[in-house]
Amino acid sequence: MHTLEQLRSGALMGTRRLDLSCGLETLPPEVFDLADTLEVLNLSGNRLSTLPHDLPRLRRLKAIFCSNNPFTTLPEVLGDCAALQQVGFKACQITQVTGAALPPRLRWLTLTDNAITQLTPEVGQRPAMQKLMLAGNRLCDVPAGLADAHNLELLRLSANQFTQLPGWLTELPRLAWLALAGNPLGWHRTEPAPMGRMPWPQLRVDGLLGEGASGHIYRVHLEGSTDGLALKLFKGAVTSDGLPEHELAACLAAGQHPALCTPSAQLTDHPQGTPGLLLPLIPSHYANLAGPPSLDSCTRDVYDSGMRIPVPAMLRLAQDMAAALAHLHQRGVLHGDFYAHNILWDPATGQGLLSDFGAGTLLPADQPALSRALQALEVRAFGYLLEELVACTEAPDASHAEPLAAVDALAQACLLTSPRERPTMADVMATLAGL
Repeated sequence: MHTLEQLRSGALMGTRRLDLSCGLETLPPEVFDLADTLEVLNLSGNRLSTLPHDLPRLRRLKAIFCSNNPFTTLPEVLGDCAALQQVGFKACQITQVTGAALPPRLRWLTLTDNAITQLTPEVGQRPAMQKLMLAGNRLCDVPAGLADAHNLELLRLSANQFTQLPGWLTELPRLAWLALAGNPLGWHRTEPAPMGRMPWPQLRVDGLLGEGASGHIYRVHLEGSTDGLALKLFKGAVTSDGLPEHELAACLAAGQHPALCTPSAQLTDHPQGTPGLLLPLIPSHYANLAGPPSLDSCTRDVYDSGMRIPVPAMLRLAQDMAAALAHLHQRGVLHGDFYAHNILWDPATGQGLLSDFGAGTLLPADQPALSRALQALEVRAFGYLLEELVACTEAPDASHAEPLAAVDALAQACLLTSPRERPTMADVMATLAGL
């Protein structure tokens, strides 16, 4: 975080990103001294309820974050910011969003955890829109104009009030990541077998392993055992994907599979009542396949620029991930966040594990056509992964040129803009197994 003293002294001249969280009720005028360079403005965690009318003076501003501020409407001045592409107002008190508040070049809009009951029709009139995050509101529908958002790739509708889905939703040509859990859709589902339970007093916490949007991951041991496990303690708040209980439900329905990192037990008796899951401890030589999307990449993961994967390892990873997704679809689960940054892999062998069910959606057991249509969206997400893996693969020798070309062709089939023409994950798994 930067300080007001730094800003006012001129020490931040030339900066491209400004982070201020210090109880602000108005935007300091010194911010405009950065107009020639400022691209990212983070004002989260203040007491702002309005933004100044001359905000467009920040002519290079590409992204603004105002989460955890008492805004009740999305400021219309945002719509006058010509370069603005990303807008984030999570966990405010917003009830109203007008078309005038949406910048013309908007790519990424986050309005998670507000009180919005109706979305403006103009949201479908932003041709660059790729990412729309609306979990944790009070929406019961989305405007029909969103059917024209042909570049929309990620949509979060979890924890709202939808009783049905618009028919055009599964026809969006580029939609690949969708979360729907926590809506009163009335879908009939097959109840999964209950998960085992693990009392808190039987665990010894050894240290923090990491943190995600929905919780903290700790290394733990069972009392009297030297075998390590991982424990996920949920934060209990609405995340960009949905609520912790939706993740738990998706994990229960997913069950066990060699290429899935699914829990073995549900935590009980935590002193603060915090929900948690016991997970396998992933070997230390496993690594995340990629990093999450950046402000510039928006919906696409960021890979190490020097990454080069041997063809056999690439094929093994693709086969493992196809098997994992085919298993989930067969169990009536849409992962919703099938990304390389949610894949742990062994670079030596290509063996992979798919994790993070925070955006998981349980599909209707009594509506097979709708389930297939929703699964076709995730097939596109798999196509993106194949395309990325091909781009990272070492130049093949003669013996590997043919399978690499086959993977590339399969990627293009998964990425067809007509969802009905894409293969199923079962078909994809069979094709990869043949290579």
